[in-house]
Amino acid sequence: MDRITLTGVTAVGYHGVFDFERREGQKFVVDTVLYLDFTAAAETDDVLRTAHYGEVAQRITGLIEGEPVNLIEKLAVGIAETLLAEFHVDAVDVTVHKPQAPIAVPFGDVAVSVSRSRS
Repeated sequence: MDRITLTGVTAVGYHGVFDFERREGQKFVVDTVLYLDFTAAAETDDVLRTAHYGEVAQRITGLIEGEPVNLIEKLAVGIAETLLAEFHVDAVDVTVHKPQAPIAVPFGDVAVSVSRSRS
């Protein structure tokens, strides 16, 4: 299957289980892989026959900045389900990074990943 990889979509969100996370916000970074068949897009050279990655990035940003959730697991699943519902894709991989997570020891990143496909 063909794929589009979109990495590093970054926005400030208010997700987390702690009050200060929801009050102050923090940076979230999302990576996605969109799986689809490029045949029709390649034959017609028509952006409407593929997943427009600029629109995908805007939609992801809107979800990061949108309604707060406690867990980045929920955010990742919500992004995956939205991309499947709104774009011409057969499957998606979504990774949500929370590089400023409130962890009491030094760390480089924390991330969760989900994969979803059409039934």
